[in-house]
Amino acid sequence: MYFDLNYVIEQVGKEKGIPKETIIEALEEAILSASKKKYGSHLDLEAHYSEELGEIEVFQFKTVVENVSEPDMEINEEDAKHHDPECMVGDAIGIKLDTSSLGRIAAQTAKQIIIQKVRNAESDVIYNEFKGKKGEIITGVIQRVEKNHYIINLGRTEALMPYKEAIPGETYRQRERVKGLILDVEKGQKGCMILMSRTHPGFLMKLFELEVPEIQEGIIKIIGAAREPGERAKISVYSEDPDIDPIGACVGVKGSRVQSIVQELRGEKIDIIPYSKDIAKFVCNTLAPARVSKVYINEEEHSMEIIVNDDQLSLAIGKKGQNVRLASKLTSWKIDISSESEVEKTSKKIIDELVENLKVSEILARILHDEYLRDPKDIAKLTPEEMNKITSISVEDCRRIIDEAKAIMARKALEAEEAKAAEEAAAEEAAAEKAPQLTETDEKEGGAEEPAQEARQESEAKPDEETITPAGE
Repeated sequence: MYFDLNYVIEQVGKEKGIPKETIIEALEEAILSASKKKYGSHLDLEAHYSEELGEIEVFQFKTVVENVSEPDMEINEEDAKHHDPECMVGDAIGIKLDTSSLGRIAAQTAKQIIIQKVRNAESDVIYNEFKGKKGEIITGVIQRVEKNHYIINLGRTEALMPYKEAIPGETYRQRERVKGLILDVEKGQKGCMILMSRTHPGFLMKLFELEVPEIQEGIIKIIGAAREPGERAKISVYSEDPDIDPIGACVGVKGSRVQSIVQELRGEKIDIIPYSKDIAKFVCNTLAPARVSKVYINEEEHSMEIIVNDDQLSLAIGKKGQNVRLASKLTSWKIDISSESEVEKTSKKIIDELVENLKVSEILARILHDEYLRDPKDIAKLTPEEMNKITSISVEDCRRIIDEAKAIMARKALEAEEAKAAEEAAAEEAAAEKAPQLTETDEKEGGAEEPAQEARQESEAKPDEETITPAGE
């Protein structure tokens, strides 16, 4: 070799972060491939790295025999002893080959193998490094702006940030620094691909973690976050220490902590919500600054009906429904918001129907309404004992009301069947009325055609008779 291979291996390993063994393996494979191209692939060749000599040695192995029949695979005992004086017939000895003149093509092949091996090894190192950083924030420099995404230089590798993962309205130029969340790390044929995002809720949570020391220390917990990137976000926090205000800690002195996050997010408004284990209270907190009057919870459907004063309705819903949408995302509950006047109108109608249909008092009807038992089908599903716990009326009265609800449902089912039967009968009658009209038309058309055909036949026959008769004469 014309250079210190030990030094090269050491330097490449440091620069690329690749283990020494991996580089040596790549070199051995490359030199072996080049040697087979020069000397023949059918030969039994092996390549070994010699740290002492600082080079890759290639050996051709031959079997020691008395009479050589295959010179490429065999060697007589006399010649073998020049290489190994202690060898015997039947032994396999390695004969060192000259690799100093492998040739241009062989050397090019070796180079390609080394480059590919080193690239693969480097890709593995990068993948193993970044897969553990998934969900973390990273900073890079915009290297290229392409059709649908940005290519971001992270130093040792590149990351891809699709336009949809960038905050709406923000644009970047080459060499501009950008901060984002490592959304995913994938290993493909072309190496390691890192996906970045600035719109993911996790990005907001990590920014708070970086800015608020109490979060890093575990005193304050981030429960969740919801975003409409570039416009508004909500983040819920909880303090493990009752003496520390989670909202104040996140806001910082004169809003310094939250303002730095807002600047990073290009002016995105952030609502910091105190978390509560009481889900109703938590939902009410998420709807701030609107004040909630009443909350009706439907556990079965995982939904809530929120009642607010008329003057709070637009505030609770937010611009284009933004406030209630974010609240729903943050709490994972379906939220319906109504004003008190709207609810009163709807409630009165439902209560009046319950009074009329079930023959109950208005007070009882209101209790049923408030317990989301607003339809006879919901009441019919109850047992008298279950209804007794809800309403506190006697089991006998509960049984009567449930029976009445079941009777209403039976009547509705019968009415539905009758209506369906009437529709089917009407459809059959309409089809029957249409069919005779077609028959009469067809008969008329047929009757008109037959005389016409007979007339044509007669008119055609007469000239023939007239022609034939004179000929007979």
